[in-house]
Amino acid sequence: MDVGVLDRAAQAGGAGTALRERIPGATASAGQGVSVEVGERQAAVDLQLVVEYGVAIADLAEVVCRNVIGAVEQMTGLEVVEVGITVSDVHMPGDDDAADETTGSGRVQ
Repeated sequence: MDVGVLDRAAQAGGAGTALRERIPGATASAGQGVSVEVGERQAAVDLQLVVEYGVAIADLAEVVCRNVIGAVEQMTGLEVVEVGITVSDVHMPGDDDAADETTGSGRVQ
């Protein structure tokens, strides 16, 4: 189900000319994206996401949070006590078109 998350922040560098790239001095870190603090019985997850422009961020965060909790608890058996979500960038309409024009044709067509 596509809910408006374009990508995790760590991979968004190739996503086109997103909002962050239009702000002077803003940079992307390769370490951005996902971090998890794990204890013996509990885990806390922090996510940095790139979202599509126009998406209701509160609704999106609720869906992402619910999905992360379910997946982590099912895979690990740990109780997820917190999911922190940071929207680090917004993918603007037309960004993919601009990226295609500036980088030429892709590897395959």
